[in-house]
Amino acid sequence: MSTTLRSRQDQALYPDSDGEPMSDNTVQFRWIFLIKEGLEYLFRDRPDVFVAGDLLWYYKEGDVKSRIAPDAMVVFGRPKGDRGSYRQWEEDGVAPQVVFEVLSPNNRDLEMARKFQTYDDLGVEEYYVYDPDKGSLQGWLRRDGRLHEIAAAELDGWVSPLLGVRFVPDEGPEALKLHHPDGSPFLTALEMQEAAADARERAAEAERRALAAARVQEAERLRAETAERAKEAERLRAERLAARLRELGEDVD
Repeated sequence: MSTTLRSRQDQALYPDSDGEPMSDNTVQFRWIFLIKEGLEYLFRDRPDVFVAGDLLWYYKEGDVKSRIAPDAMVVFGRPKGDRGSYRQWEEDGVAPQVVFEVLSPNNRDLEMARKFQTYDDLGVEEYYVYDPDKGSLQGWLRRDGRLHEIAAAELDGWVSPLLGVRFVPDEGPEALKLHHPDGSPFLTALEMQEAAADARERAAEAERRALAAARVQEAERLRAETAERAKEAERLRAERLAARLRELGEDVD
C-alpha cells in the first residue's frame, strides 16, 4: 500500500479535527497562545521536546473515540515537527507529560472531571487548569502512580518540576504570571513583536551612536593631522629662515 493511500486512510480513521473550536472567546485564545508559544520558546533548543496547542491526541490505536485535545501539551522524548494529530502508538507509545487546560464559561464540571480522569489514566505527570475569568490556578502532580492536587498555598510561586516554569497567581481576572527558568516572563504575540521592535530600535540607536562617535573620532584625527602638518610647516619655514640668515652672516640666535 502506498504511503499516500495509507495517509488518506489514516486521515479518514483519525481526523485531525474534532469539529470543536480552538477557543470560545478571545480571552481563552490569548491564554492558550501565551502558554503554548511560551513553552515553544522555552524548548526552542531542545529537538527532543514536542510542544503543541489544541492538537488531537489519539491514545488507543483503532479506537477513534479514544482521543482528547489539550489546550497545550509538552512531550519529552519526541522530536519537533508538524503533526495533524498526536497518535501515541506512532510516537513510541510516549504520552504527553505536561498538560494545560484554559477554562471558558462553556466548560462544565463533568467535562473537566472526565478530562482529569483521562489524563490521570494516561500517565500525565503534571496537569494545570487555569480559569482566566477568575484568575484561579489549579495543579496536579503525579505521585505514587496517580495525579494528586497541589495545595493552593504551594501554587503561589510554584515551579514546575519538569518545565522549570514558575507560576505567580495574583488577585483578579487574568492575574496569572508565568516565568521562564531565567526569570523572563511569558509574552503575548503583541508583546513579542513590541520587544522585537524595541530591540531593533535599540540596535539602530546604538549603531547611530557608534557612527556619530566614529565621525567625532575621525574629525579629531583630521584636526590632529592638520595641526601636525601646520607645526611641521612652521618648523620648515623656521629652518629656511635660519639658513638664509646664516648666508647673510647674521647671528641666527
